[in-house]
Amino acid sequence: MDAWAGWATVAAAYLVGSISFAVLVSRAMGLADPRSYGSGNPGATNVLRTGRRGAALLTLLGDTLKGVVAVLAARALGADESVVVLAGLAAFVGHVFPVFHGFKGGKGVATAAGVLLAVDPWLGGPTLLTWGLIAYFFRYSSLAALVASVFAPLWQIFLHGPGLSALAVIVMSAILIARHRANIIKLMQGTESRIGGSRAPRS
Repeated sequence: MDAWAGWATVAAAYLVGSISFAVLVSRAMGLADPRSYGSGNPGATNVLRTGRRGAALLTLLGDTLKGVVAVLAARALGADESVVVLAGLAAFVGHVFPVFHGFKGGKGVATAAGVLLAVDPWLGGPTLLTWGLIAYFFRYSSLAALVASVFAPLWQIFLHGPGLSALAVIVMSAILIARHRANIIKLMQGTESRIGGSRAPRS
């Protein structure tokens, strides 16, 4: 794959990442726009506040698959591993800063998980396990995401050492933590919503 094809692959991955499944699923199921209630975040956790677990699950699957598809499609096209990693990062950035929604997107947790799983299941698996354990015991999605964001680069460096992949994971983790800054304040103040908390209005 030449340089132009590589950049085209990365650009296409960004466009795939820019698709907001929270918005699409909510519209299809007659729910309120997820940007209009709760945290205002177009993601699965906020959609869950409607009480429609099916909608939240579809959102979660869609956002995760964006990361998976971006990585696997780049590999299927014969891209170098550096392009594969950049495609995954581009899909994540597309979710967080989507061109189709005024560059105002979600926090990227599910999409990042999809990228990590597709790049290396031995990296994505432990990171997801970290998220799951924190979410189960503390019932805070934001806290789980923050802890997983800290551990993901450590897992990557432990497994593969420093390099482009490690840098991409560090960038994703840094963006994830930055996107959770309001949640960090609420966690410190004890006002953060727990998983399955307050319901959202129906449209």
